[in-house]
Amino acid sequence: MTTEDFDALVDLVLTSKRQPPSVLFSGGFGDWHARARLGHFLAMQEIGKTEEALALFHSVLDQEVDEGNSEDIEEKIFALQRLSEIEHAAKENDAALEHINLAIELAEGTDYLYKFILRGELWAARWNILHDMGRAADAEAECDERIAAYENIPVKHNSYLYYGYRFKAQLAAERGVVLVAKDYMHMALHEMDIPAKYEEALEKAFSATHENASWILNEIDRATPRPELFSWDI
Repeated sequence: MTTEDFDALVDLVLTSKRQPPSVLFSGGFGDWHARARLGHFLAMQEIGKTEEALALFHSVLDQEVDEGNSEDIEEKIFALQRLSEIEHAAKENDAALEHINLAIELAEGTDYLYKFILRGELWAARWNILHDMGRAADAEAECDERIAAYENIPVKHNSYLYYGYRFKAQLAAERGVVLVAKDYMHMALHEMDIPAKYEEALEKAFSATHENASWILNEIDRATPRPELFSWDI
């Protein structure tokens, strides 16, 4: 990709329905932050420039971060996470695993509480990739380790536990064990403060008596506030 290509893609994004502020890309092609930010927008479904997004994300892989700047580290983690998501969706699981591992390594190498990145979500992405690679047993063993390591941490909103129990619920649903899947989702939701307006829909989802566990979990997800709306403690 050339500077001219980059500038044309910035123009495309700026005139899209998203209309992000141009300052996001003011660093130009030579700034890895601007390239990563452009990649996020290009990868959005309504813009659909996935190949260009992949090229931009790959271009930031070897970029160094300021270890004293949490926002700088988070931006690199976010780029790695999104790159892995795109590769996973394309069934390029080896690459997806490599890049989510880099994101986890970078996140776990610091004590920062990031604004947009949840460590539990990064681990869950790894487990889902392993699952799709036929390594569900390895994924579940890692999940159990994360839960055991963090279940007694004295914080109220723990992303490790939320995503860990949610992954366990998914596995139980695949095995057709409805009650176990529901139990794990109850445990996951204990890590959230659920606003009262969601309670009726959640109760209805949990009270389903049929044996389609995957459908029940989807209904629970639909009735649950999005995790990114919460302030997590870890």
